[in-house]
Parts: sequence; structure tokens; C-alpha cells
Amino acid sequence: MLEVTGLTGGYKADVPVIRDVSFTVGAGELVGMVGMNGAGKSTVIKHVLGLIEPHQGSVALNGETLASNRALFRSQIAYVPETPRLYPELTLREHMKLTAMAYGMDDALYEERSERLLGIFRMKESLDAFPGTFSKGMQQKVMILCAFLLQPALLIVDEPFVGLDPLAIHALLELLEEMKAQGTGILLSTHILGMAEKYCDRFVMMSRGVVALYGTLEDMRGQAAMPDATLDDLFVRVVKESSR
Repeated sequence: MLEVTGLTGGYKADVPVIRDVSFTVGAGELVGMVGMNGAGKSTVIKHVLGLIEPHQGSVALNGETLASNRALFRSQIAYVPETPRLYPELTLREHMKLTAMAYGMDDALYEERSERLLGIFRMKESLDAFPGTFSKGMQQKVMILCAFLLQPALLIVDEPFVGLDPLAIHALLELLEEMKAQGTGILLSTHILGMAEKYCDRFVMMSRGVVALYGTLEDMRGQAAMPDATLDDLFVRVVKESSR
């Protein structure tokens, strides 16, 4: 579904941050992107979202690219950023309605999904409150609520667990599993390796702007010649090798 091929890019034309990055995310698959801070994960995500033009390579979603059909490409993606980005003058209700309007969601479907999500994340009493009154965790919930209103082909989730309470983390994980079962492809960037190992089907392990290891846990064990390694073991190995 998502095909990233030979992606090289960054923020300046002559200074690549990521080099020759290739991976896929299939329908109904959860792919974890892991790596140290500065490894290139967020840069890859910005390229996938079309926020940065690649120097080389391509990003295709169900056969479409930004160049071939910008509106269709972006309409297939929902995104939960690491840092909540909200409109201070809009209430929670208005954020959710704006999202539904932007994606052309039917009113009845919006009411059904919003009611359920607000209950799951215990945000019903905050519907008419403004983001400035919310904690960091509540602001993150607003981003999650807006993304999960949709049923996108691809969901990109960047460090979503920061600031969330344990009940919200549990609810988010259950919803990710639910969306997988419904056929959504999910790209999850996270530093919580134990959680990633438990929930992800495959992995993209980044180091210094390149893909160091890629595939299932078993695939990466073979690539690293560490047959009994955990995801944490592989991560430590990659970090140590990149520091030499």
C-alpha cells in the first residue's frame, strides 16, 4: 500500500538527512519505525506526508503520488504528530467538526464515531473547552481523536504515547489493533521498544539517516546474526555500531 523507494532527502538541497530509505507498509499491517533521536525518523515521516520534497526516490500510496494526484494522496492519510498542534481559538468540538468537514465525512457517521471516541478517551466533559486549558496529555488526545475519526488507508503516528496516562495508552493500543483489523496500514514511530516488539508486525530501524535493519523481528535477527535477540538487543547493537 505505502511504498517508499530509494528516498533521499532533507531540509537543504545539498545536505541529505536520510539516504536511500526503502520500506513498505501493507494494508492491515503495523510497522514500527525505531531509532535514536536524530536517526531520521521524523524526516522520513515528513517526506511521506509530502511536507518535504525528496532529493531522490519516491513515495506512493495505493499507486498515487503527490505529483500524480495531490488531493487524493493526502486524503488517504491521517497523522498524529509527536507535538500537538491545535488552534487556540477552537474548542475540542470545533477541532473534531473541522476535521470531519475537511474529509467530507457524513454527519451521521461523524456523530457515531465522535461519541464513541470521546467516551473511550474520557473527553466528553471537555467538548466545549479550549486547548489552552488542557494538559499535554489532553492535547495529545485531541490529535488522536481527530485522526481516529477517519478511516484512512494509512495512519501515521509519531511518538503518540508521550504524556498519555496508562488508560489512554491502553485505549490507543486497542484502537490501533482495531484499525489494523479493518485494513488500515499503520506507521508507528516510537522509542518504547517493548511495546513495539509486542504490537508491530515489522520494523524499520533507522541509524544516522539510513535503514540499518528492516523486516520482522526474525528477519532482523538474521541480518544482525543475533538469533535470540530482542528488539532492544538489536537497537543497542545498531547504536553501538553507528558510534564506532
